[in-house]
Amino acid sequence: MNEHRFVTRYPVIENEYLPLFIGFVTQDQAQSLVKFFEDKRPEFQKWADDFQRDFDAAAPQQLEQLLDFAARAWRRPLADSEKQSLERLYQTLRNKDVSHDEAFRSVLARVLMSSSFLLHLEQSPPGITAAPVNDWELASRLSYFLWSTMPDDELRQLAAAGRLREPIVLKQQTQRMLKDDRVRALAIEFGTQWVHVRGFDEFKEKNEALFPSFDTTLRAAMYEESILFFQDLLQRDQPVTRILDADDTFLNETLAKHYGIPNVTGDEWRRVDGVRKFGRGGILGFGSVHAKQSGASRTSPILRGNWLVETLLGEQLPKPPPNVPQLPEGEAGDGGLTTRQIVEKHVSAPECATCHQRIDPFGFAFERFDAIGRLRESDSAGRALDTTAKLRDGTTFEGIDGLRAYLLNNKRDQIVRLFCQRLLGYALARSVTLSDQSALDEMTQRLEVNDERLSHAVLTIVQSKQFQMIRGSDYAEH
Repeated sequence: MNEHRFVTRYPVIENEYLPLFIGFVTQDQAQSLVKFFEDKRPEFQKWADDFQRDFDAAAPQQLEQLLDFAARAWRRPLADSEKQSLERLYQTLRNKDVSHDEAFRSVLARVLMSSSFLLHLEQSPPGITAAPVNDWELASRLSYFLWSTMPDDELRQLAAAGRLREPIVLKQQTQRMLKDDRVRALAIEFGTQWVHVRGFDEFKEKNEALFPSFDTTLRAAMYEESILFFQDLLQRDQPVTRILDADDTFLNETLAKHYGIPNVTGDEWRRVDGVRKFGRGGILGFGSVHAKQSGASRTSPILRGNWLVETLLGEQLPKPPPNVPQLPEGEAGDGGLTTRQIVEKHVSAPECATCHQRIDPFGFAFERFDAIGRLRESDSAGRALDTTAKLRDGTTFEGIDGLRAYLLNNKRDQIVRLFCQRLLGYALARSVTLSDQSALDEMTQRLEVNDERLSHAVLTIVQSKQFQMIRGSDYAEH
């Protein structure tokens, strides 16, 4: 209740406006009412004085709470000089007859404009050697890796006690944080970004006349499926390979209807099993991926194949040569050719064939998904779809199921290692270098002997010297 009084200042406001209120009471109204409020003047004044006394008495405590907030915002204890500087700013303003509220806001602005808040600062040791980060810096690294936000009270308490880097404590905290709902931030910032659907709810690059159902509600649902899938992968400590072989996904009624999956009603989200028969399961079945890697009016085996080759296999393809002709956008009015036939005709040119032989077969396997990720039996012109794929080495498979089996049987180790590489780079907030290969080796080895459970990859990262050490200042300058 006191908090509300301090915000509204209603005892002071009522006392200030009392004369104005009495002035509105005219001779036509009861004089007794005028007299009543005139008699209440001392009482209103007392309420205002009492409030101001309480307000002034609370000011030092509020300033102390602001200093506590500064320590949380800066993710470390304040140095005495920093605390004195903030207190001095407040007192200087008060001495100039600035109100408590205004002085408080000015100090708060100073806190939020500080580089200690805006930047993730760490103290490099002198010289060229590396040294462990302190517990406060380790708490920040861990919290921003898994939650994309500042450390919570439990991490802060352990950092203050100097216990966070103890192996058992660090392991327990990592496991606790992975199970917490705040790990949704990692699902968004790493998971959806890794598969190139970050912010998909804002993706509008579709022909509205051809795809009127691709509205705000559907886009939000497709994006939420992607987030919940990665969040579940983390919270339930699923195998890394579940990104490919999952037979479940997260649905609400809107998305289930879009996918043609029955018996899902209501807006609430729930895990639904047995979805492979509907073309779903894992990232290969995300409608968000298929929609993002398509044109505005038709599918794009080239975009989809390139997405798979770069995202899952880690192959870097050269940029296309200049003056490459554009493919027709729609599936109608294209001389009776299907999208696949158009692509095959396009890449018959020698300068195009080399790269397209690497990517297009993977894209052809996705042709049963239309430009907004719906499963279909034919294209928009009613023509049959060919989802067979033949790779450069002669390997053949058909559709998403054949592609999934090929990746799991032939590219499993490559995909798992690349996933670890991407996760390590995200955790370290830098590119992975040759010196990090030993950490990647350890990650893949620990996954191999622990049923590929994702937590073991995360634990390997947070226990690594790359995560716990900082380079010396002289080395960093070079």
